[in-house]
Amino acid sequence: MGLSQRARAVAPFEVMEIIARANEKDRAGDDVIHLEVGEPKFPIAAPVAEACQAHIAAGRAQYTEAAGMPALREAIAGHYQRTMGVAVDPARIIATAGASGALTLAMAATMDPGQALMTADPSYPCNRQIARILGCDTQLLPAAPTDGFQLTAPQVAKALDERTGALLVASPSNPTGTLMSPGTLGELYQLCEARALPMIVDEIYQGLVYGQAPQTALSLGNPWIVNSFSKYFGLTGMRLGWMVCPPGTENAVTNMAQHLFISPSSIAQAAGLACFDPQAIAEFEDRRRQLAEARDYLVSALTPLGFRLADVPAGAYYLFFDVSALSPSSAALAKALLEQASVATTPGHDFGPAFGETHLRVAYVDERPRLELAVDRIRRYLGV
Repeated sequence: MGLSQRARAVAPFEVMEIIARANEKDRAGDDVIHLEVGEPKFPIAAPVAEACQAHIAAGRAQYTEAAGMPALREAIAGHYQRTMGVAVDPARIIATAGASGALTLAMAATMDPGQALMTADPSYPCNRQIARILGCDTQLLPAAPTDGFQLTAPQVAKALDERTGALLVASPSNPTGTLMSPGTLGELYQLCEARALPMIVDEIYQGLVYGQAPQTALSLGNPWIVNSFSKYFGLTGMRLGWMVCPPGTENAVTNMAQHLFISPSSIAQAAGLACFDPQAIAEFEDRRRQLAEARDYLVSALTPLGFRLADVPAGAYYLFFDVSALSPSSAALAKALLEQASVATTPGHDFGPAFGETHLRVAYVDERPRLELAVDRIRRYLGV
């Protein structure tokens, strides 16, 4: 049976191959330290686990509204008001099957086949593949390290053409962990408004910022917002996200969600609702402090070994190191670290061509003793 052009065109997510090889080594008895995937080792928060158990015990596994449980959407709106002082109508909030579901809906709502998604290089690779599955292209713009690997308004304005269907930015960003300054975000939003260009803002790592309060582009107006319960709330396997739609678009988005997903998992939504419990928030805040400490440790430990940073990132849990002084190929270095030091990292190729050969992503997602062991193994591999 033949495959469609769409199916043949989608590139693999290379980090999954690294994960598969690292897991193979684990099964063979090796002790691999996993710094390749964005998933901290924290367990599910106690109030969230209890809410899931209660939901199942009550026999509640039915469909919900396609846009999600009203109580969950109201809780998300309350979260914006409480933490960022932004009022959001719950009717504009759509609960989704992970942030991936929200990204799919946002792109489907803003672009027609043949148009192009404009986004930064480096950026999360699945964004480009989702656009491709929808019959769209991607306009990758190399983002300078001096700009925090973030796009600027003059750069976007110069690159816009008749193909551009939407602009996607991420703050904090995967793979760099950098935030877009409020000024730059505002300039981009004003540019998009002036050009009638949809602006999609990935705020998936919004709660994981260090040394400053979280921000949202909703303070600027009405861009398309994508968020997730996977990162700050730690529910990666629950596959629950949300989006905030511009006013007047929510019905069309809900219609698409009905046909694509029916509804998000009701159990995941019960978990998401419990994430706003004060006890759970206190736990998430403690985890955020631990991640900040892990970031600071790895920066201080790896930079003397030749892992270079343009600047210390203020969000997420990634360090996007320039490793060109250590190897002419980030992929070769990542392979050597995995095979010879049993430390799994991600070469930059997944995130775009501009920095693919020169950069390596390290996720500071394990406990401090494991991070120290990883650094010791890397040091011994490098012979320094």
